[in-house]
Amino acid sequence: MTIALPLAVPVPVAGAARSRWALPLLLSAVFMTTLDFFIVNVALPSARRDLGLGPSLTQLTAASYGLAYAAFLVVAGRLGDRYGRRRVFGIGLALFTAASAACGLAPTGAALVAARTAQGVAAALLAPQVLALLGTLYPGAERTRAFGWYGTAVGLAGVSGQALGGLLIATGPGWRTCFLVNVPVGVAALLGLRRAVPESFGTARPLDLPGAALLAAGLALAVLPFTAPEWWPLALLAAPALAAFAARQRRAADPLLELALLRDGGFAAGLAAVALLFATSAGLSFALSLALQDRHGLSPLTAGLIFTALNAGFVLAAPLARRLPERRAPALGALVLAAGLALLPAAGDPFHLPPGLLLAGAGMGLTMAPLISTALARVAPGSSGQASGLLGTVQELGGVLGVAATGTALSAPGHGLAVPLALALALLVLVLRVNGRTAVRV
Repeated sequence: MTIALPLAVPVPVAGAARSRWALPLLLSAVFMTTLDFFIVNVALPSARRDLGLGPSLTQLTAASYGLAYAAFLVVAGRLGDRYGRRRVFGIGLALFTAASAACGLAPTGAALVAARTAQGVAAALLAPQVLALLGTLYPGAERTRAFGWYGTAVGLAGVSGQALGGLLIATGPGWRTCFLVNVPVGVAALLGLRRAVPESFGTARPLDLPGAALLAAGLALAVLPFTAPEWWPLALLAAPALAAFAARQRRAADPLLELALLRDGGFAAGLAAVALLFATSAGLSFALSLALQDRHGLSPLTAGLIFTALNAGFVLAAPLARRLPERRAPALGALVLAAGLALLPAAGDPFHLPPGLLLAGAGMGLTMAPLISTALARVAPGSSGQASGLLGTVQELGGVLGVAATGTALSAPGHGLAVPLALALALLVLVLRVNGRTAVRV
């Protein structure tokens, strides 16, 4: 499950005119972009058969969205501050709507990957604008409620994504419906945007487009080799590109990502744990969706309904995490997650998977919020925006690497679920090691 993190908390503008439709309109975009992170997994097996996707394009279809999101998120918030949040939101929404149509009409696997990449760029443009606009339009207690509805929209999209995708495939013209359903929603939101949402600006900060390009290139060069053996030489170029990006950030007066924060061992360990958690979640969803439909021959709807156990466990356990000591919740959650994943290979019959999935989802719910909050607690208030930016980038990158590594393991029958289990065990070891050696809350 992916969480968009605010890069800053905007100051509400007194007297900002807004329509009662502002909140539903903004949240509809959040719902769509979050839904597409999940819905693609249940659509992938059908798309793979229809378009003749090989292993490489199958992985890229799943991973390209998160990769583009992670690469462009670092500049998206600054674009809104400089050029207007409503304007950039509208551009992102228009691009997302057009890219969704392109996904639904894609004639080839390469066209589908290109359209998914455009969707990821658009989602990165949208996310920080929504959070900034909510913070600007709703003061005091209203803002708290608005952010609460934001969290609800993200949660509902995550919980319903797999099942809704299966339902759309079952009742519409196949997997393409999962993407085409965004088009009327996006068009309606665009038509009402100007009247419902007032414009707002923030402090104009340097964009550093060359730095963003170096980051995007470095991430792509690091991930693409996982999707095709012939691309492994590209990995040799990833380190120089990322090193050049890091050097540029160290010299910048106002860096896109404040890498100096990584000198804090507790925060760095928190980032690593978040990356492992999101890699586990994304890898599991990718591997299980392909196994349920391709190996076991289940319909997309049935596969989607089985997935609801994972998300139900998350929703049920997340509130319990707040009642546990923050140092203990991640360790307990990682243990429960690993236990749930260990049960899956023994299930045999796919209809025996829900107990293990429920347990795995509960582990994610117990782990996610405490990991994020304790990592951010290590950072001074003045650097909270930069820390949130790092976390947002790391969570998306973790998901991309989880899909890529799991896809590589799928070439060996029966090993697909081994990668998520290994990642969960690595998460458990990391959390226990940090808790055992220091008093840092991660």
